[in-house]
Amino acid sequence: MAIGLSGFAGLLSVLLPCFLCVVGQTEYQIGTGIFDITGPAAEVNLMGYANPAQTANGIHMRQYSRAFVFADKAGENRFVFVSTDSCMLSQEIKLEVVKQLKALYPGLYTERNVGISGIHTHSGPGGFHQYLLYDITSWGFVKASADALVVGIVESIKQAHESVRPANVYLSVGELLDSNINRSPSAYLNNPKEERERYKYDVDKNMTVLRIEDGQGRPLGMINWFAVHCTSMNNTNGLISSDNKGYASQLFERYMIARGDLSIPGRYVAAFAQSNLGDVSPNTKGPHCIDSGLPCDILTSTCHGKNELCIASGPGKDMFDSTKIIGRNQFTKALELFSSTYPNMKLSGPVGFRHSYVDMTNVEVQLNTTTKVKTCKPAMGYSFAAGTTDGPGAFDFKQGSNSSNPFWNFVRDLIKSPTPEQISCHKPKPILLDTGEITKPYLWQPQIVDVQLFTVGQLAIILPPAEFTTMSGRRTRDAVTHTLISNGWYPDTVSVIAGLSNDYADYVTTYEEYQIQRYEGASTIYGPHTLQAYIQVFKTLAEAVAKNKTVVPGPNPPNLLSKQLSFLPPVLYDTAPLGKNFGDVKVDASPSYAPGSVVEVTFISANPRNDLRTNDTFLTVEQKEADGSWTVIFTDADWETRYYWKMTSLVFGESDAIIQWEIPEAQSFGTYRVQHFGSSKSITGTIKRFTGKSREFLVKKSKYIH
Repeated sequence: MAIGLSGFAGLLSVLLPCFLCVVGQTEYQIGTGIFDITGPAAEVNLMGYANPAQTANGIHMRQYSRAFVFADKAGENRFVFVSTDSCMLSQEIKLEVVKQLKALYPGLYTERNVGISGIHTHSGPGGFHQYLLYDITSWGFVKASADALVVGIVESIKQAHESVRPANVYLSVGELLDSNINRSPSAYLNNPKEERERYKYDVDKNMTVLRIEDGQGRPLGMINWFAVHCTSMNNTNGLISSDNKGYASQLFERYMIARGDLSIPGRYVAAFAQSNLGDVSPNTKGPHCIDSGLPCDILTSTCHGKNELCIASGPGKDMFDSTKIIGRNQFTKALELFSSTYPNMKLSGPVGFRHSYVDMTNVEVQLNTTTKVKTCKPAMGYSFAAGTTDGPGAFDFKQGSNSSNPFWNFVRDLIKSPTPEQISCHKPKPILLDTGEITKPYLWQPQIVDVQLFTVGQLAIILPPAEFTTMSGRRTRDAVTHTLISNGWYPDTVSVIAGLSNDYADYVTTYEEYQIQRYEGASTIYGPHTLQAYIQVFKTLAEAVAKNKTVVPGPNPPNLLSKQLSFLPPVLYDTAPLGKNFGDVKVDASPSYAPGSVVEVTFISANPRNDLRTNDTFLTVEQKEADGSWTVIFTDADWETRYYWKMTSLVFGESDAIIQWEIPEAQSFGTYRVQHFGSSKSITGTIKRFTGKSREFLVKKSKYIH
């Protein structure tokens, strides 16, 4: 399904603006914005796999916040949808973003109409949560990670606010195959047969695309939702990366900017947003035993009883190749659906939003006319520690476990023994961590969560603070769509899940999947009726939208920023080896290269934590022009480059930067150089910038270099 950028020339004709639209007649006002959110590129643990050994050591692709302001024609009703290249959001980040927006735009943006969704890359810096469990493997709270997110999200929203203009929105939905599989098929099979028979696949293959054009029919932006984990980059990776969705965004934005005729010259914002990805993996070769190549045990995802040996991979030869393939697949399908000749629906109708804070530990769920149940205080099950086939855990934990272990119960009880009420509430989950009953040094997991619904015409965007499994998402979408339509909303309403929004409250499985206690069920923290509680809340929001009623705001969540603990040591100092300077070249480029080969240059460097170089770069690849000037063609944000940082002497604070450039096959022939930019810290704490550059080298036509 992957095709090169050069192969899209033939698609230009189908990407021309919609000639059936009447220029000047618009339905909405829309603005777009994009800003860097890349955190510390060294020594900070990456968020997602909960692997303490997975520490940042450079940059594969920078991470960005992409913001979209949707308003009605009068500009009176509006909301902001933000997609971030982060693992997820945290309550503390959302609260701080809203605080700054309220100061910038009094009365315009609040927690009610600002929604922020993470793409769920597992290769971004951690330490930005306010709840303890999620920061443990990051050595606590990392202010630099949190600040980068807040600054970037706010700046992207500012850009979107300032660029609002009359616009139209077109909706398309289509199937993308060969890009996702179910990583917990045994749990999915526990859903009712008649329900499963309604669907062709055990994961959602549908991609939903919004094409946004200004009043003159010029491209302004694009959002799409497709359910797949950003775990193409595995838990051995140390480079900051926006994974497959970040690469898809990069391809789409490059393509549209190169095409030109944009609403905002030189800028285009394409968000490949996340959906109901809970049990969905991009590793399409599926899980296998890494020692034998044989299939893993389907119920426990083990090989010879060990979960560490059962790992899913593919479709590429390594994690970089797999990221490229899955990202390009999403880009290609999005471009097809974006086409103005593809069957689409022009959205029309009001812009709306509803939001509530909900205490998820105490929701009364009406199962039927005679039965009511309640949700539970948070707790993590045994299978949580087993990890997934995308990133296995350790020790003797296994997925699909409904039984406990005396040794691990003893270890658990040293922290907090679960009460009989908790054990009964979470049954059949065997509790490994009773997080909901631990309050020291502060809360371990959220109790009050952020639940939100946006509507723009016929589209309903559901924003839950968790990872919904495939069937959980389907049930939620169906419930919201039915509630809207039955209360007088548009009969052609389409609902999408925008997962991991505003906060992080782990996973949500169906009641039936919960009984199997795979990783996702063990991580459904409010008990077996979690999904139904969310559906109940979203139906209330949907009814309020359709009937134009207000909703109960709910109890405010805590702000725990002042309580955060951090054990990550600061950068003490940097030094260059005796007789050398920062930026000096240790290993230079070769005199010439062929397209398809890799340029590698090593510089004497300093710790990148000294300066994140936000909206900037640690490297450039530059081409020499005929007049002797240099033009930057790639930075550390681009797929084609990699920036590695390596500590060479902890005692003396010496380090290297290794910069690689994979020369594209279509790269023009000429003279090039690589530059490195960094900042060193003296023993007195002074930060000083430096620059280094490689020799000039040639990129030749022939692959046979003499």
